Amino acid sequence: MKDKSFFQRLVRYYLLYTVGFVLFLFGVAILEHEGFPRVWIGYVFMFSTIVVYATIGVISRTSDVQEYYVAGRRVPAFFNGMATAADWISAASFISLAGGLYLWGFDGLAYIMGWTGGFVLVALLIAPYLRKFGQYTIPDYLAARYTGQYSSNVVRVIAVIATIIVSFTYVVAQIYGVGLITSRFTGVDFSVGIFLGLASILVCSFLGGMRAVTWTQVAQYIILIIAYMIPVVWLSMKHTNMPVPPIAYGSAIAQLTEREKVLIDDPKEKEVRAIFRQRAYDLDDRLATLPESWENGRAEIQHNLEALKLGNAALQDIKQTARELAAYPRDADEAERIWKEERALNLELAKPPTRHTEPFPGDSKEASDIKRNNFLALVFCLMLGTAAMPHVLVRYYTTPSVKEARHSVFWTLFLIMALYITIPALAVLVKYDIYSSLVGTSFSQLPEWVSYWASIDKLHPLVSINDVNRDGIVQLAEIVMDVDIVVLATPEIAGLPYVISGLIAAGGLAAALSTADGLLLTISNALSHDIYYKTVDPHASTQKRVTVSKLLLLMVALVAAYIASMKPGDILSLVGAAFSLAGSALFPALVLGVFWKRANQLGAIAGMIIGFSVCAYYMIHTLPAFGGSAAGQWFNIAPISAGVFGVPAGFCAIIIVSLLTRAPDQRTEDLLKHLRSP
Repeated sequence: MKDKSFFQRLVRYYLLYTVGFVLFLFGVAILEHEGFPRVWIGYVFMFSTIVVYATIGVISRTSDVQEYYVAGRRVPAFFNGMATAADWISAASFISLAGGLYLWGFDGLAYIMGWTGGFVLVALLIAPYLRKFGQYTIPDYLAARYTGQYSSNVVRVIAVIATIIVSFTYVVAQIYGVGLITSRFTGVDFSVGIFLGLASILVCSFLGGMRAVTWTQVAQYIILIIAYMIPVVWLSMKHTNMPVPPIAYGSAIAQLTEREKVLIDDPKEKEVRAIFRQRAYDLDDRLATLPESWENGRAEIQHNLEALKLGNAALQDIKQTARELAAYPRDADEAERIWKEERALNLELAKPPTRHTEPFPGDSKEASDIKRNNFLALVFCLMLGTAAMPHVLVRYYTTPSVKEARHSVFWTLFLIMALYITIPALAVLVKYDIYSSLVGTSFSQLPEWVSYWASIDKLHPLVSINDVNRDGIVQLAEIVMDVDIVVLATPEIAGLPYVISGLIAAGGLAAALSTADGLLLTISNALSHDIYYKTVDPHASTQKRVTVSKLLLLMVALVAAYIASMKPGDILSLVGAAFSLAGSALFPALVLGVFWKRANQLGAIAGMIIGFSVCAYYMIHTLPAFGGSAAGQWFNIAPISAGVFGVPAGFCAIIIVSLLTRAPDQRTEDLLKHLRSP
C-alpha cells in the first residue's frame, strides 16, 4: 500500500511538471511573437531547464549511503524505466544519431539495432541477477562472485579501472555535447559553455547522488521526448501531411529516392564532383614529389604575399594570403599527413550521393563486403557494450525487487523505442528538405542558419558550403555537414519558429546532462565505495564515504570537462569506443559469472585484462589520432568495432584459465544458487 501511494504521488508530481513545461513553451512562443529577442529566448531555455534540474538536486540532497548510492532501492519500475531511458538517450542518441543516419543512410541503422538489442541482453542475462545480488556497484558483484586464492580486491580493482575508463570516455562525449549546445544557444565560447553545463551536472549528482540523479533524469526524459517529437511531427506534416513520423517514413523515403535520382544525374553535380576529383589528383602529384612540393608551395605563397604588399593590394587580399602562409604545413612530414587527409576528403566528395536505402554501398563487391562486415561488427559491439555499461546496470540496483527490475527493463525499452522509431524518420525528412530546398538556392540567398552554424567553430565548421564551380548556385556536392548539426539545426532548416530551436537545445541538453550525471556518479562511486571503502579504509563512517564520493565526483568532472574542451573527437566515435571497451572488459565476466559456475577468480582476472587489452591495442594500433593507421586493421574492421576482437578474447581467456585452474569453492556455488532462484 505504501509503494502504491508513493507511485501515485510521483505520477501527480510529474504530471504537474509536464503541464507546467507545456505552459512554459506557450509562454515563450508568445514572447517570440511579441518580438522578444532570439538570443534571450536561448538564455531562457538554457537557464530555466538548468534551474529546474538544480532545484530537484537540492530538494533530493542526502548523506544517507543507501539513498546516495542506490536511491533507497524504492524507485518504481515505470519511473526507473524513464530514468534509465534518459540515462541512455545520451548526446549521441539525441544529437548525433539522426545525423549519422542522414550521412550514412542504411549503414547508420547499426546504432539503433545494436543499442536496442543490447537492452534485450540486459533483461535476459544481467539485470535480474544484479538486483538479486543487491549491492551498490558492478565491481561489488564481480568481487563477490570471483573469490579465490587472491584477495577479492584484485578483481574489484581491475573492474574499477575498466569502469572508470569506459565511463570516462563516454562522459567526455556528453560534456562535449553540453558545450556544443550551450555555446550555440547562449553565444558564449565553447569552453565556457562546457563549464556552464558542468555546474548543472554537479548540483544534481554532487548533492543527492543516485537519489537526485534519478528524479532529475525522469524530468529530463519528459523534456527530451517533447523536444524531439515537436519538430519531427512538424516536418512530417510539411512533407507528407501525416502527423505520425514512423508512418510517414515510407512516403518520405519514396520522395527522397526520386530526388536522389535527379541529383545523381545532374550535370552541375557531376561538374562539381569532377573538380573534387581533380583536386585529389593534384594532391597525389604533390605527395609523390615531397619534400620538393612542400618547399615550392611555401615559396610560392611567400612570393605572392610579397608581391601583394609591393603592389599595394587590398588589405583583405594581403590578410588572406598571410593566413594561408600561417596555415601552411610546418614541415614535409606534416604536409604529408595533411595532404593525405585532404586527398581522402576530396575523393569522398567526388563520389555521387549514396542512395539512402542502399545497404552497404561500395564501388566493388569487396568494398561492399567490408561495409557489411563493419555493420555487423558494430551491431555486435554496441549490443554487448550496452549489456556491460556500468552506469546503466547500476540503475537496476535501485528498484524495490527483482520483479520490478525486470519490469523496469521493459519500460526502458518501450520509452527508448518512442525516440528510436522516430529518429530514422527525422533523418529522411531533414535530408529531403535539404535536397529539395537548399540545393538549387543562390549563394546570395543562403538561409541564415548556414552562416549561424558555420561560425560556431571556425577551425572545424559544423556546416560548410563553398561555390566550387563558381556558378552561384548551391549543389549537393558543395554542402559538407557534420553529424552533430542535423538535429540541432532541424527547426531552422524546416523554417520553424525560434522557440522550437530553443526547445531542441533544451532537449539535447537534457539528454547530455542526464547521461553525464549517471556516468560521473558511477565513476565517483566506484572510486569511493570500491577503492576507498572496500580497499583502503573499511572502517570509514557512512558520512565520510559520501563526502569522499562527492569530492571525487568534483575532481573527475573537472578533468572530463578539460579534456572535452580540447574537442578530442566527434560524439558518436567517442561513444562507440566506450561500448567496445565495456563489452570487451566486463561482458564476459558478468555473463559467465551468472551462467557458468566453473568460472573462477583467475579466469575472471585473465578475461578482463586480456579482453580490455586486445580491444585497446586494436584501437590504438588503427586510430590515426594515436599514431596508428588503417593499414593495421584486421579483416578491415574499423577501430570503433574493436570489441569484436576483445569480447571473444575475454571469453576465451576466462574459459581456458578457469578450466586449467582450481574450481570455485562452495561459497561461490551457494551465491549462484541464490542469484538464480526466483
